[in-house]
Amino acid sequence: MSVTVFIQRRKGVSRWQPGKRWFLLPILLIAAGAGVYQHATDQFKSQQHTVDTEKLAREAQHQRVLELKGATESQLATLAQHVALMQAKLTRLEALGQQLAAENQLSEQFDFNAQVGVGGLTDIGEQLTLAELMAEIDSMAQRLEINNQQLPLLETVSSNLNIGVERYISGRPIEKGWLSSPYGIRNDPFNGRKTHHKGIDFAGSEGSNVVATAAGVVTWSGSMFGYGNLVEIDHGNGISTRYGHNKDLSVTVGDVVTKGEKIAIMGSTGRSTGPHVHYEVLRNGQQIDPTKYVLRKPV
Repeated sequence: MSVTVFIQRRKGVSRWQPGKRWFLLPILLIAAGAGVYQHATDQFKSQQHTVDTEKLAREAQHQRVLELKGATESQLATLAQHVALMQAKLTRLEALGQQLAAENQLSEQFDFNAQVGVGGLTDIGEQLTLAELMAEIDSMAQRLEINNQQLPLLETVSSNLNIGVERYISGRPIEKGWLSSPYGIRNDPFNGRKTHHKGIDFAGSEGSNVVATAAGVVTWSGSMFGYGNLVEIDHGNGISTRYGHNKDLSVTVGDVVTKGEKIAIMGSTGRSTGPHVHYEVLRNGQQIDPTKYVLRKPV
């Protein structure tokens, strides 16, 4: 097949008959255009993929930053709570020192206000930096060190001023009831095996009063494994007493209690078979036989 093209000129009509190569030109142009288009499309997709990848990376990085910020704020808040608890305990310790010093007219010799904490409880957790928190902890540690040095001295002086009568351990830790299990080897009420009973049990009616057998400072008031709701009182000179299995507690850590004061309500919490008080006497952290203290005559 052949194609003839007629071209109108001034001198007349001329005829031109193109060869086969001219028919290949449109095809080549179309093919070249398609190649250029495909290349441009591939480049665009590649760039778009790069942009999407970078966007996802930025979003992931932003999320990690948010998580790290949240974890840091949570840790800082937890640490700040510990500092607040230290401040509360330190306040009770200073109040006890001031009370003992005032009672014995030794306020001029024992100044429990010498070290003052940085800021106050209301400032903790509000725009608090790590450096400020560490400074707060250092201040607390210094105050505790000074007070821990002063209180033993004050305790010794107090003993010499005849205030030991109130701290003289004697009598039973209950107002009403009876001795239900002595100190020493006994058959365990739960498994029947021979075990060493490290205290004395006094049974009674649930809800009856549990009282301190001597004056002292409450060093524990809460649940303890095996003991249930427990109160521990430090009487000085390495002697302390424990009162376990209570239904409810009437004192908190840091309270100063007097001899015969109500400290708890009898119950059956912890490892217990019925309402009673498990009573222990400890010397330097080790349980000793409380019998001689129970049978002591009051001073």
